[in-house]
Amino acid sequence: MTQYNTMHPKLGRVIQNIESVMVGKRDVSLLSLVAILANGHVLLEDVPGVGKTMMVKALAKSIGAGFKRIQFTPDLLPSDVTGVSIYNPKEMRFEFKEGPIFGNIVLADEINRTSPKTQSALLEGMEEGSVTVDGTTRILAKPFFVMATQNPVDYEGTYPLPEAQLDRFLFKLRMGYPTKAEEFDVLTLAEKERPIHKVESVITKEELVELQDEIQHVYVDETIKSYIIEITSKTRTHPAVYLGASPRASIALMKAAQAYAFILGRDYIIPDDIQYLAGFTLAHRIILRSEAKFEGKSSEELIREVVARTSVPVQRSLSSK
Repeated sequence: MTQYNTMHPKLGRVIQNIESVMVGKRDVSLLSLVAILANGHVLLEDVPGVGKTMMVKALAKSIGAGFKRIQFTPDLLPSDVTGVSIYNPKEMRFEFKEGPIFGNIVLADEINRTSPKTQSALLEGMEEGSVTVDGTTRILAKPFFVMATQNPVDYEGTYPLPEAQLDRFLFKLRMGYPTKAEEFDVLTLAEKERPIHKVESVITKEELVELQDEIQHVYVDETIKSYIIEITSKTRTHPAVYLGASPRASIALMKAAQAYAFILGRDYIIPDDIQYLAGFTLAHRIILRSEAKFEGKSSEELIREVVARTSVPVQRSLSSK
């Protein structure tokens, strides 16, 4: 497991902050931070009660950012997400009232429970960094990070996200149930008061935005680019895959690897970064053939198989130039 002293000093403190309230969720905490640094978003598919809201709140408080939660329901309208113009009779003009999408950190709870039209209002903001209301385009705050959740066991009355919309998320993650020992620690933390109340900011929003700019300078060697392309190309020709990863998936994997390397205190990417991130970045961007699904194969397993069968690039030095 990665140690704090090997991480970027400021970002290591953010991870420590999150882990002060989230027990045994280092991967999810780390990957969420990778996503926000890479200007990406996360789809978290898990059952209720495993700490999704707590983790997002801890991330928001750690960077001193505004937190908003949207509880998606079948009757939710796009204007409930983006905001609405209300007429002010005193001023004799319309005033725009911002919706929750104008927060820095937005939890989109059970996104698959609302209509595709309302889903699109959120997804436009995720992709463009802006929303259009009444013909006026409004820029969203920076940083802007969405963690959308969906329940994997109750699909009645839901609107599953199409593959093209799943592609808008940098990662698809699962938290899972804690071990018995971890759950014991959870109970101890919550015994007297909610631990989230003790979380304080360790960096500012402005510092985070500066770090988002810095990760663009993380060096990506040509052999690493070829390695990424080799992995995504194999998903397109694999006999079990109906639709493989797109070039946008290759870009997403590279950007995620830049952010991941930066958090770990490096200014260059190594093959291990790609191997670790490939499953989280690519699995939700491919569609398996029905025969493969019938045989019980999952997208995650297929990506692991592709990575294992792809030659790892080797050269004398993988360092920044």
